[in-house]
Amino acid sequence: MCRGGLLAVLAALACALPRPLAAETLKIASPIRGSWEGAIPELGQQAGIFRKHGLDLDILYTQGGGETMQVVVSGAVDIGLSAGMLGSLGAYGKGAPVRIIGASSTGSRETFWWVPARSPLRSIREVNGQTIAYSTTGASSHISVLHFISEYRLNARPVATGDVPATITQVMSGQVDIGWSVAPFVLDLLEKGEARMIGRASDIPIVLGQTIRVQIINAANLAAKKETVARYLKAYDETVDWMYASPEAVPRYLAFSGLSEPAVRRMLKEFIPKESLQTGRIMGIEESMKDAVQFKFLSAPLSAAQLKELIQIP
Repeated sequence: MCRGGLLAVLAALACALPRPLAAETLKIASPIRGSWEGAIPELGQQAGIFRKHGLDLDILYTQGGGETMQVVVSGAVDIGLSAGMLGSLGAYGKGAPVRIIGASSTGSRETFWWVPARSPLRSIREVNGQTIAYSTTGASSHISVLHFISEYRLNARPVATGDVPATITQVMSGQVDIGWSVAPFVLDLLEKGEARMIGRASDIPIVLGQTIRVQIINAANLAAKKETVARYLKAYDETVDWMYASPEAVPRYLAFSGLSEPAVRRMLKEFIPKESLQTGRIMGIEESMKDAVQFKFLSAPLSAAQLKELIQIP
């Protein structure tokens, strides 16, 4: 066959072969840029996992679960990671078009409170009149502060300080007495003796069995993109598996976060076990509803029918 004829055949074959579908874009709201949990979409995208499932992610970073809730309810993003469970219950109870499509964090082992080395406080139970930080209203850090105050009968003034870097600035400059953090942030300060941990969210026994952060979506977006959401969650779970198994994961995370390797290694060893990032079950829902009523996110527990509408895990 002449060269011209061969080229014509190859061109015809190329037209006949199925072409890969263009990746679908999902807008994601992820809290606290640089956190391990919040980095799941970014690392999965870098590793090509989401693209393998036909997805491109457009990632917006927020200051916490409260801000994430706002952008999801408004429809500005498709999916919000790490929204506070109680904030999500409260938003739904007030009529917001929000749905839960999976867990983000269960047990809250990674969230803790700290003071600068100059502080006399050694334990969260010693708080008496001090200001204590949380990220945004309705976020899991806010709920943990409310738990501390209730469980330990503290005289404390909760203050919303935004993300962890902003909180560090406010605590070290003396504007706020007690800071909040999520590992691996602040672990370097603890190691250097410049700060001291005085409490963890997991110190409260009831929190250990609860899903305290969830993945949420606007109801209209879920109705329009159910199949896409299912692919997203499959890719998300595959990314979590990769982050705990691949030798490439930690170096990629270090480059993305700018954090130190010792802090990250300590985080993985002591703060964030893989099982805490499971997405398939919302655990401790009855306890969460009791908390939501106690802390006035809900006026009454949701009914079974309401929970079925709110929680729609593919």
